[in-house]
Amino acid sequence: MKSLQDALYNWLTIKAVVDARPEDTAARETEELFAEILDEQHGVSGIVISKDENMYHVSFDQKGESKTSRFPTDLIEVLLNQINEEPEKYENYPEE
Repeated sequence: MKSLQDALYNWLTIKAVVDARPEDTAARETEELFAEILDEQHGVSGIVISKDENMYHVSFDQKGESKTSRFPTDLIEVLLNQINEEPEKYENYPEE
């Protein structure tokens, strides 16, 4: 993933799902994949998330430099909202 902003967006979107559904193995594996992309491709570490009424704020280190990004809450939570509205389409398959 070439864009840091895209990688952060994808990671944060699935992280919101994992936080709400910790038993969701597919979501957890996907979050781990995006976390690996952030680390290996973009040199991101030390991620801290805060959320207010309208935005997710993401603070992180990138190659020794402190940075922040922000994303609208409704944009980040769109997948979680879809899952909550139609849970039968997002069945969790436990690890074997």
